[in-house]
Amino acid sequence: MATAEPIIMPGYQGEAIYGPYDDPDGESDADSDVPDHSDTSVETAFERISAAAPLGWRVELIEGEIRVTPPANGEHEEIVSELSGQFRDHDKGVGRYTGIGLNVPGASETGHVVPDLVIAPKGSFDDGEEWHETPSVLLVAEVTSDSTAERDREKKIHGYARAGIPVYLLIDREEGDVTVYSDPSGDDYAQNPKYKLGLAVPLPEPLGFELDTAEF
Repeated sequence: MATAEPIIMPGYQGEAIYGPYDDPDGESDADSDVPDHSDTSVETAFERISAAAPLGWRVELIEGEIRVTPPANGEHEEIVSELSGQFRDHDKGVGRYTGIGLNVPGASETGHVVPDLVIAPKGSFDDGEEWHETPSVLLVAEVTSDSTAERDREKKIHGYARAGIPVYLLIDREEGDVTVYSDPSGDDYAQNPKYKLGLAVPLPEPLGFELDTAEF
């Protein structure tokens, strides 16, 4: 039986496993009642898993792989809240969005990501869509967890850069630093200065202010 796209399921955060109807050992399922979904596209599989995911779990399609992430812990959410507050203090005209789905170019037909925080002008997502285009996005931010650090540090960079998002802010709790990616070019960012957590971090335009990470 043909092997389907790798799928990341709850309980396996970060570990690629085969879909529930694949046969990686090459043994035939001809005598079983299991349906053959080997021709299912990764986009279709993504839609099915999204519909079945428990409330509060995040399902993303990143560089051709489906990733399922459980709700974040309190420390993670405190950092996101502090971030959001500092952006509001700097410019009350921007919207600060958590849980917003973005379409980004990816290894599959498209990518679907849900950043920890999206900064965009107010009203940018005032529609009925679940997944949104990115022209109005000024910044996306990710705060790493054990289960998300690898994709935040590597794979998500490509989709955000291809989408032309001006700034990608990566707060790496495990490494104790902050990386500010800016000047997107192709599938990467030309600028990526790194700062230790606890310092003032300068954000480039279109934000243009110093982020105080002492509270992180």
